[in-house]
Amino acid sequence: MDSPQHVLSFRKKLTCIASWVFESVSVDSKMNNKARSLLWNIRQFSTLLPRSRALRIYHLGFCRPEVIHSKWDPRNHLLNTFDEGLQPSVRYLFQDIFISKSVDGCTQTKGISHAGVCKLERILCPRRLSFDTKHSFVSDGTSDHDLMKINFHHTSSEDVLTKKVRPTPVTYKKLAQECNSLSDVLDTFSKAPTFPGSNYFLAMWIIAKRISEDKRRFEKQLMFSHLAFNQLCEQMMREAKIMRYDHLLFSLNAIVKLGIPQNTLMVQTMLRTIQERIGECDERCLSILSTALVTMEPCMNVNALRAGLRILVDQQVWNIKHIFTLQIVMKCIGKDAPFALKKKLEMKALKELDRFSILNSQHMFEVLAAMDHRSVVLLNECSKVVTDNVHGCPFKVLISILQSCRDLRYQNEDLFSSIADYVATTFDIWKVKQVIFFLLLFETLGFRPPGLMDKLMERVAQEPGSLNVKNIVSILHVYSSLNHVHKVQNREFLEALASALTGCLHHISSESLLNAVHSFCMMNYFPLAPINQLIKENIINELLTSGDTEKNIHKLHVLNTCLKLDESTYKSVHIPLPPLPPSASHPNEKLAEVLGRLLEGKDASREMCSCHIIITLHFEIRMDTNRTQVFSFSDVDASSATNMQRVAVLCVPKSVYCLNSSHPRGLLAMKIRHLNVMGFHVVLIHHWELKKLQMQDAVTFVRKKIYSDEALPTTDATMESLD
Repeated sequence: MDSPQHVLSFRKKLTCIASWVFESVSVDSKMNNKARSLLWNIRQFSTLLPRSRALRIYHLGFCRPEVIHSKWDPRNHLLNTFDEGLQPSVRYLFQDIFISKSVDGCTQTKGISHAGVCKLERILCPRRLSFDTKHSFVSDGTSDHDLMKINFHHTSSEDVLTKKVRPTPVTYKKLAQECNSLSDVLDTFSKAPTFPGSNYFLAMWIIAKRISEDKRRFEKQLMFSHLAFNQLCEQMMREAKIMRYDHLLFSLNAIVKLGIPQNTLMVQTMLRTIQERIGECDERCLSILSTALVTMEPCMNVNALRAGLRILVDQQVWNIKHIFTLQIVMKCIGKDAPFALKKKLEMKALKELDRFSILNSQHMFEVLAAMDHRSVVLLNECSKVVTDNVHGCPFKVLISILQSCRDLRYQNEDLFSSIADYVATTFDIWKVKQVIFFLLLFETLGFRPPGLMDKLMERVAQEPGSLNVKNIVSILHVYSSLNHVHKVQNREFLEALASALTGCLHHISSESLLNAVHSFCMMNYFPLAPINQLIKENIINELLTSGDTEKNIHKLHVLNTCLKLDESTYKSVHIPLPPLPPSASHPNEKLAEVLGRLLEGKDASREMCSCHIIITLHFEIRMDTNRTQVFSFSDVDASSATNMQRVAVLCVPKSVYCLNSSHPRGLLAMKIRHLNVMGFHVVLIHHWELKKLQMQDAVTFVRKKIYSDEALPTTDATMESLD
């Protein structure tokens, strides 16, 4: 530590220098004020010298104070000490420029080593970290000649501060290029922390995106255990209130994508700060904020921020210029947003429809599903664009479109057909599991694509060994539900699936086995090994006591019925099961009134007749074999007559048919097959046709159905036995 005598000597020298400067400029009245100001600053500076603990003696004989700041950054200094305030002497010191003079013909500079001195013309704002470029920072080694070259009105702090004082600023792009891992970024931060901390999080997210999933998971673990990680999080919390708003939003998005828990203090602090400054949100910030909120779980701060975003969007919706921003905002506001806001966003999207790109049209399905708003007009227009440009569309985009249609209950046969035809045309480029994924979505939409399903049947018949249990169960579910049959390869297809399933019996779960056998039975096919495995007592007990027992019981009842009614080798097998719960369906009231008028009040129809455990009729009518005469149920002779025909009248909705077709789905086809086995003639009354008819027209409509020989819309699968 330097002695007090050295400090006193240096203070005397400063006083002499100031006096000499004052005398030299006193002749010039215009320079007098500057000299006084300089003298005052030197005196004030001299009062600060005793506080310095870095005074050193140099060989030249001058006592030069050098203030050493390790990794000192003016911006970081403001961040760390802003709340503490500035001492009055320091405030006065920063009012003018500190200038040195020439002594004995040699220019020497005496002042604070590596310390910037500037004039602050306004109160420091915690959200602006840039210094006034009208004033310069002068370092220790600056000569009088050098000072003459400095423009005190236009000198940037970047040009004068030495590298020893301030670390070179880094951008997140440069960090992402220079670093190969998340730990490298944190190592760089620990060596020289710079403002803003968002650069480090953005760089880590860019690196995380370009590495594999397994490596990313490992890198995240190293990131959380890194010593500098907590330090970076603390810096982010300090900088949140002074950082640019868009940088703050970018940081939040990167932090969420990196997997940092949402309930941490840093994330919650950022969310609260974003709420407080939401008035700074422009269109670009709306896009960034919406992107971040889409992936975040609900909590108090997230919900409050989303509510504020909705208010902001409601005010600015007509000023949004970019379609992508509009779509990400629509996706973010959520399903519970007010209907009026959803409608306003829909109208904005329709207004901008002419500016939609192909990508915008593809993305609109997911956007509407995210906000749970079924805009048929918007979906129809976007469907036309997708249909015209389906070739080359990525797998994920096509899947997203179909999933959105399912969630929105939107059915467009042209759209579905174009996607199915494209997949069938390019069948060889798709994996089997991708094709199965398409078919599962088509099944939930009620759409049967025959061409694509025939292609998969051929592939399965040729390569059954490539299927796993999940694939087998999914394929069986789709084909049994849509009641699809190939006239030539149907047996080979079912045998290949049965063979593949038999090879998996040693590790298949009980529920998967039940689902597979249930699908086989619906298609009137009974593989021996899977059924023998299923009807074991321990398997049945497991199905009745675990999982979705109600659904399992219903499927086991279907199995019992199929084994008894269809042409199988298991007619003597009976699985003891608990009774099914009472059916919640009721016969159609309008159809009951129509039949009453048609049969003129005779006791000729009976409601809800249970012909078997799982087969329930809406109405049963007894007629002669030519179906020209109706018998009463009380007529015993008619009941025993050999020429009597039992007619089952079913009132069915559209959902029992494939989309926009008369092709019955699996459950209806199985029901018709079983009723035919039991000697019924089945009459199907379409509910959607009946309800739009007047009573007189409805009677005529039903009369034609009952008294005619109109063929039922059945397929080979409903009648053909494959046993």
